[in-house]
Amino acid sequence: MNKVFLIGNLTRDPELTETSSGVSVCHFSIAVNRSYQSNNGERETDFFNCTAWRGLADTVSRYVRKGSKVAVSGSVQIRNYEDNQGNRRTAVDIIAQDVEFLTTRTGGGDEFYDTPAAPAGDRPAAPARKKPQLESFDDDGDIPF
Repeated sequence: MNKVFLIGNLTRDPELTETSSGVSVCHFSIAVNRSYQSNNGERETDFFNCTAWRGLADTVSRYVRKGSKVAVSGSVQIRNYEDNQGNRRTAVDIIAQDVEFLTTRTGGGDEFYDTPAAPAGDRPAAPARKKPQLESFDDDGDIPF
């Protein structure tokens, strides 16, 4: 079974492109802290390149930015290629099957934006949100089942 679960922060804004047949593909990378500390008390970090396809690609590119915390579940894919100098290289990619957004909202506002990678100064202000009110209902005390 090839299954991986990672929680980390995006190291750069996601890049959304399309294949020649029109399928959405999103590339992003995350930094994942190791669960243990080194001898000098610092946590080491691993960096993973991730790829999301189709609807998930569109969703990731729309709602996360550099620094966003995400949980990625998917599979590991290993590619071999030759670089410009003719050296044989190996790349490890995570093919995302699910991405959960873990960054908390600040001040009750909506942190997500429906614009591609807008710089922080260009983002619109979050709309004011009205808290939902509970409505009373007539309960005769009879259990419905």
